[in-house]
Amino acid sequence: MTISWLQAALLGLFACLASMPGMGGTTIGNYTLGRPLVGGLVCGLILGDLKTGIMCGVAMQLVYIALVTPGGTVSADVRAVSYIGIPLAMVAVHAQGLVATSAGAANLAKSMGTLVGTIGTVLFYGTATLNLVWQHMGWTAVEKGNFKKLYQVDWGWPWLSHLVFSFLPTLIMCKLGASAVTALKIALPMDGIPMKTLFTVGALLPCVGIAILLKQIVTSVLDFVPFFVGFTLAASLQLNLVACAVISLIFALLFYEGDMAKLAKAAGGLATTDFDDEDEEDI
Repeated sequence: MTISWLQAALLGLFACLASMPGMGGTTIGNYTLGRPLVGGLVCGLILGDLKTGIMCGVAMQLVYIALVTPGGTVSADVRAVSYIGIPLAMVAVHAQGLVATSAGAANLAKSMGTLVGTIGTVLFYGTATLNLVWQHMGWTAVEKGNFKKLYQVDWGWPWLSHLVFSFLPTLIMCKLGASAVTALKIALPMDGIPMKTLFTVGALLPCVGIAILLKQIVTSVLDFVPFFVGFTLAASLQLNLVACAVISLIFALLFYEGDMAKLAKAAGGLATTDFDDEDEEDI
């Protein structure tokens, strides 16, 4: 598989749109187009291999399933993971002759995505730093009463930031990196220690993403029960995503009904406590 300049340019465009405020802010940009699960679909369409793109995106999404950017602090840039990591992972999977649905392809994709995601943090902070220049221009315009200039600050100049730190790096790394990844087939054979190391590390990376997710949502020991049941059913019954989603819905309804019953009981107890027998005796 090769990546043409046109395909690399399209990937760079989506890398810009993945974090542009003009795309509906983080709702449509960062938290939708920028997610590897969606990026895999986009990359698959652009590169003409939908199956491999989606499988690489799914594999990388497990690693970054709980990634958030509190206060602008990021440990990895999913924009780079989605539109640089996934295309290069697709090239690597084809170069190594791996089946898109195999465990080896998923582990290789996760390893490459993590490497690119770490490098992408430099691009993220570069974009934020250059945007400070446009913000300063905006404050100057406000002080002078030139409010119309704010449209340029909000909708115009940020495109230059993304052109420098999103479009151009994606264009260059996807186009030139594809050749380098293909050349690794000769330098790093499948049965060598470097490739086996990549597969081993890639297999462990989803544990990091799931652990971060559990840390955010688990507040008591009982919260682990749905996770253990889900993993047990998936491992023993080989359930697909649709079946797992139905079981998750059942658990959600059970927990909801339990919480509503507790609230109703608490409200009934409060009403009984507020009743005053002395008022009836006075009557």
